[in-house]
Amino acid sequence: MQRIRLRYTKRGRLRFTSHRDFQRAFERALRRAEVPMAYSAGFTPHPKVSYANAAPTGTGSEAEYLEIALTEARDPETLRRLLDTSLPAGLDIVDAVEARTSGLADRLTASVWELRLDGVDPAEAEHAAAAFTAAGGVEVQRRTKSGLRTFDARAAVVSLRTGPTDPPPADRPTDRPCAILRLVVRHVTPAVRPDDVLSGLRAVADLAPPVPAAVTRLAQGLLDEETGAVTDPLAPDREAAAPEPPSAPAAAAAAKAPA
Repeated sequence: MQRIRLRYTKRGRLRFTSHRDFQRAFERALRRAEVPMAYSAGFTPHPKVSYANAAPTGTGSEAEYLEIALTEARDPETLRRLLDTSLPAGLDIVDAVEARTSGLADRLTASVWELRLDGVDPAEAEHAAAAFTAAGGVEVQRRTKSGLRTFDARAAVVSLRTGPTDPPPADRPTDRPCAILRLVVRHVTPAVRPDDVLSGLRAVADLAPPVPAAVTRLAQGLLDEETGAVTDPLAPDREAAAPEPPSAPAAAAAAKAPA
């Protein structure tokens, strides 16, 4: 059985698709692309697809991950192109590697988020981010299936800072200020989401954007605790696939061999 790991995106209007909607669209794409999927056992077999840490509905993402199991070997890049053409624009398969190591989910320990705050002055956002970062703890509330839950949104945040203000998307107004926040957050239990951090900014600095924030996950992977960087979770599979350089004696023998 061959395992392939894929990175995909949720862009534009497709950010409003739920995880269940994506699952249905992806399974249809597998059938269209005639991927030789491995199936689970039992009365209702399902294709063996493992999803890892999906972004909340309504948020965009450049870094969603899943793994599929095949009954026949396929070239990862060829498979990526077939699946990408079988999915709607906005749900794009952008990377594929053969799984040569274990524990993809264990490498998704943090996410990098971009929060676009239309109608908020960048200086006001910078002040709010500084107040949030300086706080020892920021309690927020979120309604869950079991009721209203209170937890600390500050403890999971590695860094929160203002970022460069790029030109707004076509569906966003251009005649008002706009602030960009870059957020690095650990994956903890309970999960701290970007909207929880926005609630925390409202609590510590009374920051309340006049329109809902546009939230995009830029990356997720293994957190480097020393630098705060989030590394590519597929890099170990690529490194395992790379051929080892020849030893010095082997290289010398190859150089002397006749053409």
